Amino acid sequence: MVKFTVTQAERIGELNGTAEDINMEFETTEERDQAFRKMEKEMVRESRKKIKELLDHKHITGSVEVGRILEQWLMGEGYTKVVTPTIITRDMLAKMTIDEFHHLSEQVFWLDKKRCLRPMLAPNLYVVMRELKRITNEPVKIFEIGSCFRKESQGAQHMNEFTMLNCVELAAVKDGDQVEEMKRLAHKSMEALGVSEEEYELVVEESTVYGSTVDIEINGMEVASGSYGPHFLDAQWGVFDTWVGIGFGIERLTMALNKSKTIKRYGKSITFIDGQPLNI
Repeated sequence: MVKFTVTQAERIGELNGTAEDINMEFETTEERDQAFRKMEKEMVRESRKKIKELLDHKHITGSVEVGRILEQWLMGEGYTKVVTPTIITRDMLAKMTIDEFHHLSEQVFWLDKKRCLRPMLAPNLYVVMRELKRITNEPVKIFEIGSCFRKESQGAQHMNEFTMLNCVELAAVKDGDQVEEMKRLAHKSMEALGVSEEEYELVVEESTVYGSTVDIEINGMEVASGSYGPHFLDAQWGVFDTWVGIGFGIERLTMALNKSKTIKRYGKSITFIDGQPLNI
């Protein structure tokens, strides 16, 4: 029995083939090569069809659509969208406990000795929510969606540039109600995306930065992580009220919703568009 060659298997995977497709066995190399040519032709036809549908009808990729759905849901919940700088300072990261001695510092894209590309949205959101609370003396609900950068491993679930959507509400819940509010937001976010309760679960994890978190997992893959305060980091930012926040990984969420094997199909790319390869 013979299997597809390494090159053939890679091509099938690139064209959205399944593990079952890749691991097919054949009596002869001739039978294998014939099957590969037929499979590749059919897969290319299907990818072209989906790209044509995107260009002619959808006009929006899955990742962008997931972000927009979550934005609309949050605005319906009374959240205001903010936009903050992509470049942040070393001091801001240090306030998140990520100083030069922290292992996560090695994952940061440093521009110079004092500035880097943000690896997370939290530092900026801490500042904005604090100032809005000071100005209004009222509860604050804000969110941001934007690129973050980390020197991640090149695994199927990681990218060096990825999109986060973080929502946070400050002084909006009583102390002791934070976890229930976080779970409510988690359930409502999945409902907005059309994900049934049978398709995801909430899991308590320990985070390097935030301590205990409540994560949303789809098929065992983390797609969002929620945290709350008062928290030991808060005083560094002049925040002393209760807060609840959730960060969504947009590409990971899109990957999970499409049951894809790799996140790169749904990230910023010149190789794929909306999950489909461009070399077809």
